[in-house]
Amino acid sequence: MKEPAPPKLVRAVGLFSLTAIAVNGMVGSGIFVLPAEVARILGPAGLWAYVVAALAAGLIVLCFAEVGGLFDRSGGPYLYARTAFGDWIGFEIGWMTLLARLTAVAAISNAFARYLGFFWPAAATGPGRVIVISASIAALAAINLRGVQQGTWVNNLLTISKLAPLLVFVAAGAFFLDPGRPQAWSVPNSAGLQQAALLLIFAFGGFEFAVIPGEEVIYPRRNVPIGLLTAVCLVAVLYLLIQFVAQGTLPGLAASETPLASASRRFLGPLGGILLTAGAVLSTSGTNSAIMLVGPRLVYAMAEGRQLPSVFARVHSRYRTPYVAIVAVALVGWAFAMYNQFASLVAISAIARILSYVATCLALPVLRRKMAHVERVFSVPGGATIPIAATAISIWLLMGSTRNQIILSAAAVVSGAIVCGAYRWHTRNAVK
Repeated sequence: MKEPAPPKLVRAVGLFSLTAIAVNGMVGSGIFVLPAEVARILGPAGLWAYVVAALAAGLIVLCFAEVGGLFDRSGGPYLYARTAFGDWIGFEIGWMTLLARLTAVAAISNAFARYLGFFWPAAATGPGRVIVISASIAALAAINLRGVQQGTWVNNLLTISKLAPLLVFVAAGAFFLDPGRPQAWSVPNSAGLQQAALLLIFAFGGFEFAVIPGEEVIYPRRNVPIGLLTAVCLVAVLYLLIQFVAQGTLPGLAASETPLASASRRFLGPLGGILLTAGAVLSTSGTNSAIMLVGPRLVYAMAEGRQLPSVFARVHSRYRTPYVAIVAVALVGWAFAMYNQFASLVAISAIARILSYVATCLALPVLRRKMAHVERVFSVPGGATIPIAATAISIWLLMGSTRNQIILSAAAVVSGAIVCGAYRWHTRNAVK
C-alpha cells in the first residue's frame, strides 16, 4: 500500500497580509527615537535624510522585488543566494539571517518588557520581566502553530495597531505646527546628510520579512513585488510625515530622549504620552509577531534544502505549519532573551541584514541568466544599473560597521561554515 504524501504548507497569505508583514518588519521601535537623532545631525534639514534613505533603500527593494517574483518557495535571501551561488554561500546567508532574527527576538522582547513597564512597573525587571517575555513569546508561537492564517491575522492586527498611534500623532500634530520653526526643506550639509541617511536606511530594513514565507503566499510571483514596493512607499511617506510633525511641534527635538512621546504630550496632553508609549508596546509586539511568522519558515527552507536536519521541515498534519521549526525558534529566541549579555549578540544583526542585501542584489543578474525561462511579472529597468547601484549602497553600509560588529559577525560566519561542513559530513556518512 502506498504511503500518503507528507503534509505541505498551505498558500493562505494574500497581498494585504504580505504587505503588512513588510510594513511590520520596517516600522519598529526605532522610529519612536529616530526623529531626535536626525534633528541632532541635520537640524531642520532632516527631511532630506529620509528622502535619500528612501531612495537608497528603494534600489535594494527593487532588486528584491524582481528576484522575489522568480520564486514560489520559502527561504527569501537564503533561497536566492543558494540558487545563484551554490550551497555554501546560500547556507551562510541563511545562517546569518537566522542568527539575526533570533537575536532580534531577544532584543525586541526586552524592549517590549521595558515599554510595558510604563504601565506595569513590575514587567520591566526581575520575575515580572521573565514572565512577560516568556508569555509573549509563547503566545506568538502558539498562534503561529495553529496555522499561517492565524499568524497573518494577528500580524495584520498588530500592524494596524502599531500604525494607529503614529497616524494619530501625524494627524493631530499637523494642527499644532509652530509657524516660527525653521524651514523644513533647508539645504543640508553633505557630511551630515550622509551620516543621517546611513542611520535611516536601517529604519527601512525589515521589508525582507515578506519574501521568506514564499511557499505560503498566494500568487507569489505577482504579489511579492507588489507587496514590497507598496510597503516601502507607505513607510517612506509615514516616516517623512512623522519627522515633519516632530520638527514642527517640539522645540527641543534634538535633545529629547523620547521625541514622539514628548511632542505628543505638548499637543495632546498626558494622553499623548500614553498613546505613543502604547504604540511602542504594540510596535515591539508586532515586530516579534512578524519574526515568529517568518523565522521558522527560514529554518524550514534550510531543512528542505537538506542543510539543516530534516526534522525542522516537518509540517503539522492538521495545522499545515512547520511546527518543529516554530518551537525551535521560540525556544532559542527565549533563551537569548533570558541571557544577560544578549545585547552583544545583536551586534551581528546589522551586518547579517546587509549581507542578505548584497547577496540578493548580486544574485539578480545571475538569476536573470539562470532563470531566463521563468515568466516575469516585474522586471527592474536599466539592465545591471540598479543592481550595481544597490550593491554599492549595501557595501557602503557595510563599511560603516563597528569593530565589534565585524568581529562578532566574522565569528558567526565561521561558526556557520563549521555547522554546514559538519552537517554535510554527517549526511554523507549516514548515506554510506
